[in-house]
Amino acid sequence: MSGFLLSIDQGTTGSTALLLSPEGRILGRANREFRQHFPRPGWVEHDLEEIWESVGGAVTDAVAKAGVAPKDCLGIGITNQRETTVLWDRKTGAAVHRAIVWQDRRTAKRCQELKDAGKEAVFRQRTGLVLDPYLAGTKLEWLLDHVDGARARAEKGELAFGTIDSWLVYRLSGGKVHVTDASNASRTLLFDIAKQRWDEELAAELHVPMALLPEVKSCSEVYAQTSGVPGVPDGIPIAGMAGDQQAALFGQTCFEVGDAKCTYGTGAFLLMNTGSEVVHSENGLLTTIAWRLGEQTVYALEGSAFIAGAAVQWLRDGLGLIASSDEIEAKAREVETTGDVVFVPALAGLGAPYWDPHARGLIYGLTRDTTAAHLARATLEGMAFQIVDLVDAMQADAGRPIKRLRVDGGAASNDLLMQFEADMLGVTIDRPENVETTALGAAYLAGMAVGVFGGLDSVKDAYRIERSFEPQITRAEREGHLRRWRDAVRRARSEMRIT
Repeated sequence: MSGFLLSIDQGTTGSTALLLSPEGRILGRANREFRQHFPRPGWVEHDLEEIWESVGGAVTDAVAKAGVAPKDCLGIGITNQRETTVLWDRKTGAAVHRAIVWQDRRTAKRCQELKDAGKEAVFRQRTGLVLDPYLAGTKLEWLLDHVDGARARAEKGELAFGTIDSWLVYRLSGGKVHVTDASNASRTLLFDIAKQRWDEELAAELHVPMALLPEVKSCSEVYAQTSGVPGVPDGIPIAGMAGDQQAALFGQTCFEVGDAKCTYGTGAFLLMNTGSEVVHSENGLLTTIAWRLGEQTVYALEGSAFIAGAAVQWLRDGLGLIASSDEIEAKAREVETTGDVVFVPALAGLGAPYWDPHARGLIYGLTRDTTAAHLARATLEGMAFQIVDLVDAMQADAGRPIKRLRVDGGAASNDLLMQFEADMLGVTIDRPENVETTALGAAYLAGMAVGVFGGLDSVKDAYRIERSFEPQITRAEREGHLRRWRDAVRRARSEMRIT
């Protein structure tokens, strides 16, 4: 079969376009970054037109690099930053406000009010989620309450809500289709993951009109055709869709119960396939829909660390310790240890298993001898330590050990980080040939819908491990590292600070 699949990976700091041949070869790739907007401390927003421009630019660049004709695109897959919340005019497509990003903490007070009112149990039982400002539901409620006229217009059916996937399909289809997929719907605090439908009671609790919500589809089917998109021919099927972490789980071919992966991107996200069973966490994790193929739904346990690669960006942009993110490994290798410096990267609060939106970043153990290299190494180790906490919680919930962990995302290319992760977990880390499995997962889902891939077995055949990292330290050494980390986390938690 000739032609190519286009995967649009719309992330937190940039948009990536990946072109994949029917044989599973990468033909071209391009990325365009866009601005982050911080109107107040703890608030993070994105301009949707800047996102759209970045998507178009990335697609144009990738097609040019691959030397292919746009008309030969067989189908488009979409994966996205998940809980980022968009509200737009159904007729014009214009956003009524900048998108509120998943990292945004402005609804922390509202989440606490709901907890104090005893509402968390019902939300957790039906959605698999905790009440945290990370998720989309309270962000949508905030938009309806704080944008002039938004609630009245929403009740009249003039506005549409969606996560970034939904908005992209709307734009790519020329405003004809308002849909989302099951994996993204499961991140909204509004979707009953067992009954597979929007929950009217939860929507009423958050004062969200049902008319705002998109139709929920599977992760691999033709949702619409392109229409009126500059540089993209009309009539190309938009055929695959999944939230970024679920797409990475799929791209890592974690198709068996117990398979697990960790993506190291702006944040870090650990997911384990739990099959057709909804496993409710008792250790601070989330239960989520991994994907839906036809009528079959696969679930996952998930742990999220809000800050991973973003900590490296902070070293670069906030402190000026490195000129580019790529320099972090070389800088960290200038020293053999951190000199007992520990960095807790709670720059947007702490996610699982703590769920402490008021925690703050902490650098602990500084001395007169501390250098930029020690901070660089502590930053990488802080990323790895967060995953240890997630793995501990996940193994307890699942009742089974994680014997091997598949990794992906930009920071997975960092050998120092991956070796330290293997040392701290005491398990083998497998890194694939292509660490951009998020985009691959979306391409695979689209390819299955348009007949490029015959099914899960043909997707599995394309997976290749590039390198495995084995633990190299003793148990006593590991425990010493973890004691220092847990002491630092205790100090970073909100209840330990003077207010």
